[in-house]
Amino acid sequence: MFTGIVEETGVVERVHPTARAIELTVRPRICAAGLKPGDSLAVNGCCLTVVKLAGRGARRTVQFDLLRETWERTNLQFVRPGSRVNLERALRADGRLGGHFVTGHIDGLGRIRRWERAGRDWVLDIAAPPEVMRYVVFKGSIAVDGISLTVAQVQRGGFRVWIIPHTREVTALHERREGDVVNLEADLVGKYVEQMLARMKFPRR
Repeated sequence: MFTGIVEETGVVERVHPTARAIELTVRPRICAAGLKPGDSLAVNGCCLTVVKLAGRGARRTVQFDLLRETWERTNLQFVRPGSRVNLERALRADGRLGGHFVTGHIDGLGRIRRWERAGRDWVLDIAAPPEVMRYVVFKGSIAVDGISLTVAQVQRGGFRVWIIPHTREVTALHERREGDVVNLEADLVGKYVEQMLARMKFPRR
């Protein structure tokens, strides 16, 4: 479980397909502290399992094995050596919940259709598939590349969020361009409510 509060951006060191999986190696700074094989780390909002750590200090790297399913359903398929990715360690039981509950299970891919400055802030419009839009509500929460954001406007086939300069600067959003693909995870609460309502039997009037 994560919060959607990105701790840092890591640098992709290597992407290496094998017969078993796609090996993704990332160089973090902050998130390497205390990390060990078997731990979970959100990479662009996708929950991945650490399989190997190597190096020391600034050269510390973390390796993940991505299944083909994960590769094809996330924007990690587009990263290259040198790409920056958002990183967040799993939520501690005694930690603050600054964003919203994020599972790290990507619901679908979105595409940036507007990304420009508006006054001191930035406006970000994202086209999203129906399986994500069914849970998008005005002022609700959504994770974009693992960043907890508030929906400012629900649009036809997409939604709008406003980005403050700090968020743009400390996340991989500063590398994003119109047309880029982003990982989307809808708020978990809406999914549970939908399922519970579907199972409830209401009396006929």
